[in-house]
Amino acid sequence: MPQYNYQVKGIGGRLVKGKLSSMDKSSAVEELRKRGLTVLSVQENRNTVLSTEIYIGNPVKGIHFIIFCRQFSTLIRAGVTLVESTAILSEQTESKPLKKALVEVNSSLLRGIPFSQAAQEHKKIFPPMFISMVRAGEETGDLEGTLDRLAVFFEKAHTTKEKIKSAMTYPIVVGIMSIAAVIYLLQGVVPQFVTMFASFDAELPLITQVVLSLSNSISHQWYIWLLAIIALIVAFQLVKRSEKGSYVIDYAKLKIPIFGKLLQKGAIAQMTRTLSSLYASSVPVLQSLAIVEEVVGNKEIGEVIRESSESLRRGSPLSEPLKRSWVFPPLVTQMIAVGEETGALDQMLSKVADFYEMDVDNTVDRLKSLIEPLLIVFLAGVVGLIVMAIMLPMFSLYSTVG
Repeated sequence: MPQYNYQVKGIGGRLVKGKLSSMDKSSAVEELRKRGLTVLSVQENRNTVLSTEIYIGNPVKGIHFIIFCRQFSTLIRAGVTLVESTAILSEQTESKPLKKALVEVNSSLLRGIPFSQAAQEHKKIFPPMFISMVRAGEETGDLEGTLDRLAVFFEKAHTTKEKIKSAMTYPIVVGIMSIAAVIYLLQGVVPQFVTMFASFDAELPLITQVVLSLSNSISHQWYIWLLAIIALIVAFQLVKRSEKGSYVIDYAKLKIPIFGKLLQKGAIAQMTRTLSSLYASSVPVLQSLAIVEEVVGNKEIGEVIRESSESLRRGSPLSEPLKRSWVFPPLVTQMIAVGEETGALDQMLSKVADFYEMDVDNTVDRLKSLIEPLLIVFLAGVVGLIVMAIMLPMFSLYSTVG
């Protein structure tokens, strides 16, 4: 059935755009008029291969989705209807994928389909947590409060993620610069001394021999190095795609010196914040745990959450599997246990999330002040080692000539 793009005047004279499936143009116009809308234009939507948009990964940037949640919450609280809110937000958002999804959601709302059901048709745009919480908000009649909690959740999650990303980016950038500097020295500087060293019969220091061999290998056998790097990347991706391999990688991430603790704290903050928001929105416990397992993004932690879900099915406390895991410190498990006993689990989870989000901020600040001088020393050491490999035989030659 063909789709038609339409423009109509909604309640209060607002301009509303959307899409509608109908047998033909006249049927689409008639259907819109039956809804009491003033039809301004109806045009058939002709999709071609060139006009089809392909998105890799998450098509909506985190900041755009946060702004959408915050504005959506404000509009609903101000008494604007869902239909008008989605129409306004589709015009206002800077994200093209989100705009396209909201236009189609708006069309579904006009046909009487609930917002959560319409959003579920766009799973790449709206995450499972968003859909589940909105559905719960619709059922409890507290959509305003649910949207507020979603806005707060995505804001805090985005802030924590950006903090961790900033801490990881600096050493990666310095590492790339170090590799680039080494390659330049080995390929651009060291070969100029090879001929001079070869004209003397003096035995070169071991460090100089190693550097010269490495320089020669990079200059004349670069394709082997390139193939080796490609092979490592492909092997890593293949391991990551396997169930066991991805589990080992996620386990190793949490055990990395210095950064492992940061990733662990960030994952705990993400898990507790998500679970707290879902609990507060009256999403069923087992469904909440299934969403948290997907959101947390770490197989090691996901395995513990799965065990907690099984524990609940057997009638045991949620905190029992967490206590047996090395990932969760006593503070987390004890506060969750207290929350279960007092019936205030969502509040306790929120306090744990607040603590670890603050801890992530402090850890990132400490790491930045610590890592910066260490990386500078490391870069200077690598470059200095190559320079020393060149200068040592030169000093030896000058002393011989003198």
